[in-house]
Amino acid sequence: MGTVTLGVSIAVPEPYGSRLQELRAGFGDAAAHGIPTHVTLVPPTEVDADRLPAIRAHLAEVAAGFRAFAMRLEGTGTFRPLSPVVFVKVVEGDSGCTRLQGRLRDPQGPLDRELAFPYHPHVTVAHGISEEAMDVAFDTLADYSAQWLCGGFALYEQGSDGVWRKLREYPFGPGPAGFPAQGSPTNEAAGTVIRRS
Repeated sequence: MGTVTLGVSIAVPEPYGSRLQELRAGFGDAAAHGIPTHVTLVPPTEVDADRLPAIRAHLAEVAAGFRAFAMRLEGTGTFRPLSPVVFVKVVEGDSGCTRLQGRLRDPQGPLDRELAFPYHPHVTVAHGISEEAMDVAFDTLADYSAQWLCGGFALYEQGSDGVWRKLREYPFGPGPAGFPAQGSPTNEAAGTVIRRS
């Protein structure tokens, strides 16, 4: 059956996701429109296609045992000079992301894999572009802020054209009554703010 390249991530909901994607493209990152704005849980992983049923079952099991948690993005960071990446920081929800990715990559599960770098939840906004353009990305989003309630994650597959496409969403198990779904701001003040002095 061949192999497929999969990834698991938390989608940054609208209107935040599209806006960050537009900004990423504006910084000159050619990959921007092929990568939905996200927080990675399992990085690109090549697997045999016949393992998909076991992977889907594993993802559903992990999601069912997890509960919604608050996510907040604020300000920028970079992995330079180690890696040519500028990102928006996850300042709330990082511990939830870390626990979640650990369960997804359980050594006894179908997505067990080593990471090239220690896990660090973030939202990439520039990758592999010129140093000058990465500086612009870093400065433009220095005062960025967004928040939402994370209610699940999704499985993606990378096509032969390099574009990542969602295969399925995996909502978390039942939480306290009245919690908004993923993508709904936690209050009216939640939102995106970009300030320039």
